[in-house]
Amino acid sequence: MEETTKQRNRQIYHVTLLGGAVNVVLLLCKFAAGIIGQSAAMIADAVHSLSDFLTDIIVVLFVRISGKPKDKSHDYGHGKFETLAMTLIGLSLLAVAAGILYSGAAKIVAWAGGEQLHVPGKLALWAALLSVVLKESVFRYSMLKARQLNSQAVEANAWHHRSDALSSIGTAVGIGGAIFLGPRWAVLDPVASIIVGIFIAKVSIDLLRNGIGDLMEKSLPDAVEDEILGLVASVPEVTMPHDLRTRRIGNHYAIELHILMDGDISLRQAHDKASEVEELLRRHYGNETHVAVHVEPRNQET
Repeated sequence: MEETTKQRNRQIYHVTLLGGAVNVVLLLCKFAAGIIGQSAAMIADAVHSLSDFLTDIIVVLFVRISGKPKDKSHDYGHGKFETLAMTLIGLSLLAVAAGILYSGAAKIVAWAGGEQLHVPGKLALWAALLSVVLKESVFRYSMLKARQLNSQAVEANAWHHRSDALSSIGTAVGIGGAIFLGPRWAVLDPVASIIVGIFIAKVSIDLLRNGIGDLMEKSLPDAVEDEILGLVASVPEVTMPHDLRTRRIGNHYAIELHILMDGDISLRQAHDKASEVEELLRRHYGNETHVAVHVEPRNQET
């Protein structure tokens, strides 16, 4: 099991470092294009790529910690560190969104007051188009690996890549409109940055809602809990699974429930049947699923 965890972590490092390399290239290109092309939208996009790179570092650090085995101080393992990484990514995205919204709004207010905005250069447009292609590719690869590895942190980071790709589309539209429609439409550049900021804020709020929910011991979705009860009820001689309690521990589930069995069977038989229920749930949800089954006697007339 420890070797499996190491292999999983190596794959997470691989996909994260690949995304990190793309982020470094893009943030350098975007900052250069934004400064040379004098584009507010492109500079905002560059800041977004910088936040992507920082979250790559967060994922690598926290996944390494979450992969540690149980110890005296962490009876349930270190899986919550992966959830914490997702929450920190959400916070970083929210901070990026706030900065982009403020900067874009300030330029629009200045334009409304009669200030002439600079039309961005075509270099900024080409940088935005390059970002769309690269970031969408990294998103698709990261999401594929996130589902294969069942990793919250990689999935959160994948959405960070997708938000950058979509923000670059908005950036390209704004910059392109400002370039091809003339100086009167230069305001489209900061308008595009506002749209980018709104989208990033939505993604960050979704990540924060999921991450904080898991950190606060939010139960698993109703569909999953219904599935658990159905699996347990399918075990012969087990009836009325109840008092179900569930939560996530990183990328694993924790399941606790009560079952009813014939009160006249031996303790060993009851223990073996409870173990059968635990093994069934672990086969279905993964070997590292935490399962606790409490057996109660069933009246003969029940």
